[in-house]
Amino acid sequence: MSRLELDSVQKTYDGQKILNDVYLHCSTGEVVGLLGRNGSGKSTLLKIIFGSLTANSRFLRIDEKVYTGSKTIRDIKYLPQDSFLIKSISVKSTIKLFLSGEYSRIVLELPIVKPLLRERVGHLSFGQRRTLEVLLLLFSESRFLLLDEPFNGLSPTSREIISQLIQERKEHKGIIITDHDYRNVISLSDRIMLMDNGNLRKIDDLDGLTSYGYLT
Repeated sequence: MSRLELDSVQKTYDGQKILNDVYLHCSTGEVVGLLGRNGSGKSTLLKIIFGSLTANSRFLRIDEKVYTGSKTIRDIKYLPQDSFLIKSISVKSTIKLFLSGEYSRIVLELPIVKPLLRERVGHLSFGQRRTLEVLLLLFSESRFLLLDEPFNGLSPTSREIISQLIQERKEHKGIIITDHDYRNVISLSDRIMLMDNGNLRKIDDLDGLTSYGYLT
C-alpha cells in the first residue's frame, strides 16, 4: 500500500486566503470524496497536489519521498475540468498513445468504447470525451488519481460504468474525487472531506454536511 500525504497547504489570491493550512491524505485502495461549494477551493487544491499550480506553502510526500516545488509528479494523474485530449486523432490512436500493453487492450475492448474507435476525438460528444478521459486515467500506471468533475456530461449508463470501474480500479490506486453530484461521490467514497472557508474538514455522516451548511 502506498500513501500520499499533503500538509500545510496555503494559497492566497489577491490578498484573500483560499486554502488555510490544509492537510489531506490518501492511500491506494481507497476513494476520498472532496466536497464543497463552488469557489471553495476544491479544484485549486487538486491542481496544487498535481503540481500545475503553485501554492504559498505545500508539503507533499508519497511514501517516504518528499516532493518540493510545483513540478508535476509521475505517480499522480489529474483530470482537469477542461479536456486534455488531442481532437484531431482517432479514439483508437488516443488510447494507444496514452496506454500500453494489457491496459490498452482492456480499454479498446470495453463495450462503451468499441463503437467509437474510428471516431476522431473532436467529433465525440462532451460526455463521450469525458468518459474516454476518465478511462485513460483509471487504466494508467499512476498510483494516485485526482478526478475533478469526472461525471460531468455523462449519460446515466456511462456514469454507472465509470462508477463501477472506479470501485474496481481503486484496488491499485488512491483516488481523490470531487463532483457536483455529491450523492455519487458519497456512494463511491471510503472517506468524505469538506472544503469549508479554506479549511478541510472530515465528515462522518450527512449530518456533518448539514451542520457546515453544505446541505440544507
